[in-house]
Amino acid sequence: MTPDEYVEAVLDLVERIPPGRVMSYGAVADALAERSGRASARLVGSIMARHGGGVPWHRVVNSAGRLPPGHEVEARARLRAEGCPLRPSGVDMAAAWSPEEGM
Repeated sequence: MTPDEYVEAVLDLVERIPPGRVMSYGAVADALAERSGRASARLVGSIMARHGGGVPWHRVVNSAGRLPPGHEVEARARLRAEGCPLRPSGVDMAAAWSPEEGM
């Protein structure tokens, strides 16, 4: 998979995260690792920072449920509107979604 194809795969996967659910950067990387040969939460974070504006970026959080840095207020408002379970520090990771679950 080329770097551009990986960017598209990350964005496609993020678009599939259902409203009210989240994935961690690492979970996104792990879900794509087999077909891409890559498994880097940092790379996913970088892709989201550079290219994620057109997808539901607010549904991607760190493994502890912390919201995207610098966008916490907007992410919290969007997730609240979707009915995502929140905690003071971010998202309740009980809302984590896996592509194996389907939509």
